[in-house]
Amino acid sequence: MTTPSTALITGASSGIGRALAQRFAAAGHALILVARREAALQELAQELRQRHNITVTVIAHDLSTTGAAAALMQDIEAAGLEVDILVNNAGLGFNGAFVDSELPQIQAMLQVDMIALTELCHLALQGMKRRGHGRILNVASVAAFLPCPQFAVYAACKAYVLSLSESLRHELRGANISVTCLCPGATATEFHAVAGNEGTLIMRMMDSPEMVAEQAYRATLAGRGMIISGWINKPLPFFLQLLPRSWAMSLAGRAARRQVA
Repeated sequence: MTTPSTALITGASSGIGRALAQRFAAAGHALILVARREAALQELAQELRQRHNITVTVIAHDLSTTGAAAALMQDIEAAGLEVDILVNNAGLGFNGAFVDSELPQIQAMLQVDMIALTELCHLALQGMKRRGHGRILNVASVAAFLPCPQFAVYAACKAYVLSLSESLRHELRGANISVTCLCPGATATEFHAVAGNEGTLIMRMMDSPEMVAEQAYRATLAGRGMIISGWINKPLPFFLQLLPRSWAMSLAGRAARRQVA
């Protein structure tokens, strides 16, 4: 397959999404950058245009709103663009007991982490199937492998992303379209401040977004099914199988619990 030319990256204004945009740009891909913060996207787009001489299109969208995925794809089609690589990176997470969480927070998490991601996969696949090639990178988490108290909805969403990605990959065999699922561990991004993870053990085990993006980019272009980024995270699924599920879940809950000073 010829290297796809245009990558759509959601959640591109910071963190792993920004690092992915920089990595794709360095390889010469044209980009469509999506996030809520248009000013941050425009700043990044200008930097990438100057440094790599590529085409970068900025589309500001809030994927936590109903119908955002369809509106985004309509904007892309109206601009005369096609999506060869879809990078579903946008994500939300909130640390806290489920019963004490605000319902709008939960709904926003479900909308961004599952519904918008699913809709973008479906919409982008129509064009990929018609053209006979494509790549999808869905960003999940190591939280996909186990329920996580204090992060119950987030872990459940990421388990869905992993399951969906693996199923789509199987369905698309022979179609010259690959689906890769990235499962990073804790990464040094703004996510943790928004999620309220300060003071947790999670914050002591950080990978850099650049390292995660490099591994994800290579896996996506190679058409791999799943990539667990970071050497310390790779044995996690095997390790979890050795423990009673209740023990493993208790350890996950402790990692996500804020430490009392």
